[in-house]
Amino acid sequence: MRKGQVERRTAETWVRVSVCVDGRGTHAVRTGVPFLDHMLAQWAYHGGFDLEVEASGDVAVDPHHTVEDVGIALGEAFAQALGEGVGIARFASLHAVMDDALVLCAVDVSGRPYLHWDVRWPAPSVGSFPTELVEEFFRAFANRARVSLHVVGLHGRNAHHVAEAAFKGLGVVLRRAIQVERTGHPSTKGVL
Repeated sequence: MRKGQVERRTAETWVRVSVCVDGRGTHAVRTGVPFLDHMLAQWAYHGGFDLEVEASGDVAVDPHHTVEDVGIALGEAFAQALGEGVGIARFASLHAVMDDALVLCAVDVSGRPYLHWDVRWPAPSVGSFPTELVEEFFRAFANRARVSLHVVGLHGRNAHHVAEAAFKGLGVVLRRAIQVERTGHPSTKGVL
């Protein structure tokens, strides 16, 4: 079982993340940011990742620090769980649908962090959650997980649906990309 656990403390937040990438999609998420909790539950369930997240932060000021630091900690735990990535498929992509929303998610579990983000939001927030923080989460995750990730919003009228398609899509493509399919490293370099 490939597992990772990370604790992160800053002057603004405390985050503890535990992930098993060979799980069944069970999740317990308590970040103090309800919409983020909902999105992480979708990510875990559709990725088949067992996930536990606890976080506290200065959400009375703004949820930004908590969202970003959860992305950082989850990315680090995910990279820890993968180790050297021996035998993984490495690449995956999906057009994720959530009612009116269609989002392309593509990943290369390459050891090289990169995020291409091209999502236009139909609204500036979902309830009290600023939609711009979705990109901050994805960037923090991609950088610390050391994956190249492309997310393109093709269309969508409902901001909740667009965000949910992105999180579900990320879970599915990561699950596909980290499946063990071969022996050795999935690179001609012999290392990710």
